Amino acid sequence: MKFGVVIFPGSNCDHDMTYVLRKILKQEVVELWHKDTELQNCDAIAIPGGFSYGDYLRSGAIAKFSPIMGSIIEFANKGGFVFGVCNGFQILCEAGLLPGTLLHNTNQKFICKNQYIIAENTDSAMTMFVTKEKPLKIPIAHGEGRYYAPDDILSEMIQNNQIIWRYCDENGKLTEKANPNGSLMNIAGICNKEKNVFGMMPHPERAADPELKNTDGLAIFKSIITHLRNKK
Repeated sequence: MKFGVVIFPGSNCDHDMTYVLRKILKQEVVELWHKDTELQNCDAIAIPGGFSYGDYLRSGAIAKFSPIMGSIIEFANKGGFVFGVCNGFQILCEAGLLPGTLLHNTNQKFICKNQYIIAENTDSAMTMFVTKEKPLKIPIAHGEGRYYAPDDILSEMIQNNQIIWRYCDENGKLTEKANPNGSLMNIAGICNKEKNVFGMMPHPERAADPELKNTDGLAIFKSIITHLRNKK
């Protein structure tokens, strides 16, 4: 598979994403600068974490106007696979490719720690190799990670199985204490109605190398790769 990793001014997880896809998972990877408009025939587009344009205004609010985003929106609207992590999730929401928005954490602080998440929906491109019974330990690092959507949008998302990941404790229980940022329904990741655009706040690329003593994130990447192969 050929992955395009988008780089904005302020991206700081692009090398992590590229490393995991290229070195750990042996996939072809090209770097896409924010001023590019050509997606180089990629099978999938990854928008990594960081602080695009310094997170001025709102996280992702300026990045959505970059030239590359016009091409990504067109790619996604034609069924192309796009996934965003952390700031990438924020950008996809700002660009209208995913419903809802990411607000400041309820404690108004930047949170950086390991966090357990569990799959709400195992019938998706990101969750083919995970089960609802086994929580994954995936790092988070964000100041604006509190997912919010109006009640009518949230009801539609539930009906369409668009909630993919939820924050939980180490036993998989969905509790208020296990919710690090105050997200509605402990939501950590979602997809669009067509299930080809995905976003999540936790960083699976930071839990995918045996050197880090945690490879829980590999199941997510392997699910994506298998999904893309099955589509070809």
